[in-house]
Amino acid sequence: MLTELRVRDLGVIEDLTLSFGPGMTALTGETGAGKTLVVEALQLLLGGRANPAVVRAGAPEALVEARFVVGTDGADADDVEEVVLARAVPAEGRARAWVDGRMATVAALGEAAAALVEIHGQHDHRALTTAAAQREVLDAFAGTDPAPVHALRGRLRALDDALGDLGGDAQQRAREVDVLRYQVAEIAAARLDDPAEEDALRLEEERLADATAYRQAAAVAAELLDAVGDEGGARDLLGRAAATLAGRAAFEDSRRRVEAAAIELSDLARSLRDEAEGWDDDPGRLTEVQERRRLLADLRRKYGEDLAAVMAYASEAQDRLAALEDAEGAAARLQAERAELEAELAEAEAAVRVVRTKAAGSFGRVVGERLALLAMPGARVEVRVGAARTGEPVELLLGANVGEPLLPLARSASGGELARAMLAIRLVALGGPQTMVFDEVDAGVGGAAALALGEALHEVARSRQVLVVTHLAQVASCADAQISVVKQTARGRTVTSASAVAGEARVTELSRMLSGHPGSDAARAHARELLGAAPSG
Repeated sequence: MLTELRVRDLGVIEDLTLSFGPGMTALTGETGAGKTLVVEALQLLLGGRANPAVVRAGAPEALVEARFVVGTDGADADDVEEVVLARAVPAEGRARAWVDGRMATVAALGEAAAALVEIHGQHDHRALTTAAAQREVLDAFAGTDPAPVHALRGRLRALDDALGDLGGDAQQRAREVDVLRYQVAEIAAARLDDPAEEDALRLEEERLADATAYRQAAAVAAELLDAVGDEGGARDLLGRAAATLAGRAAFEDSRRRVEAAAIELSDLARSLRDEAEGWDDDPGRLTEVQERRRLLADLRRKYGEDLAAVMAYASEAQDRLAALEDAEGAAARLQAERAELEAELAEAEAAVRVVRTKAAGSFGRVVGERLALLAMPGARVEVRVGAARTGEPVELLLGANVGEPLLPLARSASGGELARAMLAIRLVALGGPQTMVFDEVDAGVGGAAALALGEALHEVARSRQVLVVTHLAQVASCADAQISVVKQTARGRTVTSASAVAGEARVTELSRMLSGHPGSDAARAHARELLGAAPSG
C-alpha cells in the first residue's frame, strides 16, 4: 500500500507531500491544477520515459519519492515491510533511480514498482495489456492451478541442462571421447612425475653436450686448489698461513680455522678430480635427453605453460573422459525420463487449457455486464485461449462500442474506456498489486453511470488500495478519503498544493465539482446527499 508520496519540482509542483490510507482515495481539483502530475510521478517510478521538459523551470532536477508498506492485512507492525522508491529526472543528463536507498537501474526500479502499484488510464503503463497479466486474471477467475505445469517445465529445463552438460548429442560426445583418449594416452606415455624435470634435463644436456670442456674445467679447478711445487695451490697457501700463526696463543683459534679450510679444499679438489676422470662422452645419453626435452616442450605447447599444468590437464581430461564414457548410459536414462516428463507435461497443459477454455466464455460475459454498468453498454469482451502446446497464450479482446470489431485490449479503446475495462476486469478477477491507480476512468461518463462507476471503484477498494483522479462528484463521493489539488500563485510563480478535505471542506469541494459554485446551497445539499448515499465499509 502506498502510504506517502513526495514530488518536488515536477511541472507546477514545487514541493508536495501526500499521505494515503487504505481503501479508496479520490484526487480532485480544477483542470490544470496538477492532479495528473501525481499520476505522472508514479509513472516515473514505474520506469516511464523521463522527459527533461517536466522539470520545473529553474530547478536542476525533478524528484519523486514513494513509501510503500508491504504486509498482509492485519499483520503485526513487526511483520510489515517498508519499501522506498525514488527517481530523479535532471534538467540535463541521465535520470537516476534508487530502491530502498540504494542506487538502481531504471529497469530495476520499474520492476520493483510494478509489484506494488498498477496504473490504468491514458498513460503508457497498461498492466493488463500484457499476455502474462491477461493469463493471470483468467486463471484467477477460473480457479486454474498452473503450478503443476510450471513445476513440470522446471524439471524439463533441469533435464535439458543435464543433457547439455553431457556434451551435446551422441556424435559430439563420441568425437570428444576420441580426442580425450588420445590426449590422456599421449600424456600418460610421457610418464610425468616431476614438475621440475625439465630444469634437471637442461643442466644434464649442457654437461653432455660439452663434456670435454667440463672435464678440463674440473681438472684446472682441482689443480688450483691442491697444486704442489714452487707456485703451490690454494691448499698449500693455507698451509703456509697456518704455519705462520702457529705458536701464537692469541691466533690459535684462527690457525685451527685455516687448517680446517685447507682440509675442506683438499676434499673439494679430490671430488673435482674424480668427476673429471669419471666424466666420459655419452652421445647416446645426450640424444635421449634432447629427445625427452623436445617431447616435454611439445606437451607444454599443447596442454599447459609448464609440466605442472600439463599434469593437471591430464587429471582433468581423465575425469572428463570417465564421465563421457558413462554418458551414453546417463543420456539414455535422462532421455527416457524426459519422454515421461513430456507426456506428463502435455497432460497437465491440456488440463489447464480445458479449465481456461471453459471459463473464457463466462469471463467475457461477466466483464461485459460490468462494462454495461460503467457506461459502456455495447462493449463486448472475448477471451481467446491458444491451441495446445503453443505456450500459454491467452488474449483479451474488446469491442468498446456497438458495431466495432473485437481488437486486442491495448488497441481497442480510448484512455477512459481502457481504464474502465481494466476496472471491470479487476472487479471480476481481483489480482495484481495492492495499489491501483485510475486516471481518466470517468471520461464520457455521467448520471447514474457515474454513481455506478464510483461504487465499482469502492468495491475494488475493499481488497485493494484505490487512488482515482476524477472530475465527477458522484465518483469522488464514494471515496473513503478525498484530496483536493489546488493551483495557486506564490512569489510570482504558479504552485500546486494539495490537502485532505473532510467534513464541510469536503462538501465545499464536491459542491465546486457539481456546479462550479462552492457556496451554492443547492450544490451543497446535493453534495451532502451524495455523501450520505455513498457506500461504506
